[in-house]
Amino acid sequence: MARYIGPVGKISRRLGIGITEKGQRILNKRPYPPGQHGPSARRRQVSDYGQQLQEKQKVRYLYGVLERQFRRLFEQASRRSGVTGEYLLSLLERRLDNVVYRLGFAITRAQARQLVNHGHITVNGRKTNIPSYSLRVGDVIAVRQESRRRTYFKNLVDGGELSRYRAPDWLRLNASDLSGQVIALPRREDAEKGINEQLIVEFYSR
Repeated sequence: MARYIGPVGKISRRLGIGITEKGQRILNKRPYPPGQHGPSARRRQVSDYGQQLQEKQKVRYLYGVLERQFRRLFEQASRRSGVTGEYLLSLLERRLDNVVYRLGFAITRAQARQLVNHGHITVNGRKTNIPSYSLRVGDVIAVRQESRRRTYFKNLVDGGELSRYRAPDWLRLNASDLSGQVIALPRREDAEKGINEQLIVEFYSR
């Protein structure tokens, strides 16, 4: 499956937000745009279009979604009644790779996507290897029985790290069983911080 595999530090510095923990560390060390003139370059006035584009790119990279996928999600959100931007964030949060990350089964969304791609995750008892799979209330997400013998998952349970992890309120985590359930739709405040979804709506509404 196509995904962004470029330098996360460069993207984080360009967008001014850490798209991963590694990206945030690099941004903390070098809080200026990439390029040889980055440290001394004067900040240019950004147009309304530039702000909208940057916000869209920021959310895309945070959730690891390619442009075509992101546009489809926006079109799906815009067909719903209610606030388009909030429903867009709800769709992003309910992606299977994001839920695996939110449940603490992976430390990054990229790792969560890899776990899903490699067939380690089930949804309602069926192996599901589609990271973009959209979950609904009541769906049960779990690590496959065959995969639980792997060192990575055994360490998650035996090390006690997962039992100390607190999942978001819209998810229920069963750490000892390496499973979780969607118990409610994610709210606006459950999405990543620092997002102005209205700018994304304005970008696609031009």
